Amino acid sequence: MVSKTIPAEKLPRLMAEGALVIDVRTPAEFNAVHVRGSQLHPLNQLNCEAMCSELGAETPIYILCQSDKRATMAAEKLSDAGHHASYVVEGGINAALSTDVDIIRGKGVISIERQVRIAAGALVALGALASALIHPGFIWLPVFVGCGLVFAGITDTCGMGMMLAKMPWNK
Repeated sequence: MVSKTIPAEKLPRLMAEGALVIDVRTPAEFNAVHVRGSQLHPLNQLNCEAMCSELGAETPIYILCQSDKRATMAAEKLSDAGHHASYVVEGGINAALSTDVDIIRGKGVISIERQVRIAAGALVALGALASALIHPGFIWLPVFVGCGLVFAGITDTCGMGMMLAKMPWNK
């Protein structure tokens, strides 16, 4: 199934009309920045059957994530559960930030993406230093991290991001 999409520019009007907008990012990402009035339904906890029985199959649902991937997955899950009116907001929260939709920003919250960059950079730097100062075998740490980043880029999945999302500070 190809997901139906709407441009982020339509979000302010839809929100003003009381549209149901769900955000399928993690709680930490949602707390960092989200559209006022959107509801948090993390993808890994999205109960499509309950949502379909509560709303009906034809109630429009507009889905946001960071960019588009998780929103598309949520739309497919909703479709499989019998919902026929779900729309992915093109570009996700990143695109919504460039519109005049009302945004709520959290304080002191670091996005999963930034946490991955911090952790990967720290592991590479520590591995390189340890290989120079302690033992040459530590060079495998930055090699491992680099291979993980290449894998993440190719598959569009990030193991480190998934692990960080499960950390207590991201709940």
